[in-house]
Amino acid sequence: MQKTLGQIAEIVKGELVGDPGVIITGISGIKEARQGDITFLANAKYLPFVDKTQASAIIVSRDIEITFQPIIRADNPSLAFTQIVSVLSDYQLEHPKGIHPSALLGKGVVLGKEVAIGPYAVVEDNTVVGDKTVIYPGCFIGHNCKIGNNTLIYPNVSLRENTEVGDRVIINCGAVLGSDGFGFVTVEGKHHKIPQLGSVIIKDDVEIGANVTIDRARFDKTIIGKGTKIDNLVHIAHNVVIGENCFIVAQVGISGSTTIGNNVILAGQVGIVGHISIGDNAVVMAQSGVSKTIPSGSTVWGYPAKPADEAKRVNACVQNLPKLHRTVLELKKKVEELESRLKKEK
Repeated sequence: MQKTLGQIAEIVKGELVGDPGVIITGISGIKEARQGDITFLANAKYLPFVDKTQASAIIVSRDIEITFQPIIRADNPSLAFTQIVSVLSDYQLEHPKGIHPSALLGKGVVLGKEVAIGPYAVVEDNTVVGDKTVIYPGCFIGHNCKIGNNTLIYPNVSLRENTEVGDRVIINCGAVLGSDGFGFVTVEGKHHKIPQLGSVIIKDDVEIGANVTIDRARFDKTIIGKGTKIDNLVHIAHNVVIGENCFIVAQVGISGSTTIGNNVILAGQVGIVGHISIGDNAVVMAQSGVSKTIPSGSTVWGYPAKPADEAKRVNACVQNLPKLHRTVLELKKKVEELESRLKKEK
């Protein structure tokens, strides 16, 4: 599929600088682009690639000044680029259609309009599945689950009993929602399992990555708020409540009964202890260990996590420890020499 640059500018509502008749036939990154491709520049650190790219046009933010033409100035180049992917790309994902004969449906299952269920999927008793939802092969949906409209559940996902999933949710391969929380009481050296009687609620427009595990609550609910995006290999323990529009990056672990506000970013491999809270708009930088409550609007880093500016100063000092150690040894030697002289003079 191809479009003129003028047509693309209209699609993304951008300002065109250059020939509107340029034909665009593909999309690519700025380093990989070839003649006929359109690319984008969202970060000034990639400016050096402008003179090297083979792209026929670049989408840039309105505050970036470059002489390369033609360009399209947009409020958000990344978003604009995303908008034209579906227009120019030939890739179309074909979801399953209808109910496959090998799918197993329990008693009292209610299916909405145009629901698709793939081969060997299991939907247990009294589950409700909303309109146009797609359940891929090999999924297990436990009894009394509720799944909203236009939700995508990819292969080998497990939803344990009483799990609720909203509209337009995407659950990627191998995710497990509603598994037992990690609850035990130890008596005389033996670990006794504490029953986990709660549930999991996933609100609208959430995306859950591959092999994510979200435990059901001990008594109440584990909740993932509207619009939150969860990367692969994340573990969310029982009774955790996560707010709206959060980003939770790969390999994050969140311990039980922690509350996370709205618009929070948890970068890769962050670990969070239980029974604390992280305020709205907070950012926890990669590989941080959070051991106490984080106020709203804070950016923290390190182990244990502390305000990022303070953590950077501490880290700078740590990097200088070898040099400081050598200096101390030299000073110690000089002090010993001075003391030796003083003793001789006496």
